[in-house]
Amino acid sequence: MHTKNDQWVVYMVLCSDGTLYTGITNDLQRRIKQHNSPRGGARYTRGRQPVALVYQEDCPDRSTAGKREARLRKLSVKEKCHLVNIGTAQTGL
Repeated sequence: MHTKNDQWVVYMVLCSDGTLYTGITNDLQRRIKQHNSPRGGARYTRGRQPVALVYQEDCPDRSTAGKREARLRKLSVKEKCHLVNIGTAQTGL
């Protein structure tokens, strides 16, 4: 059985400006709260709040999550939208 500390998640959030942010964490609820707080989260999401979780994928360890995150970041906007099942019009790009 996995605990928060050993189960990693690759996630994407839709920012208020329509962009997608991809990251990894071992505590998804905490990380989403950080992204939506004035001082927490990634620098990228601070000025694009609120953010909404649109995709998550479980990974067995940090290394696998990091590699998957890198592959997802290389996708085109159209490919990311297809993956998270949103229209490109929602992204604003």
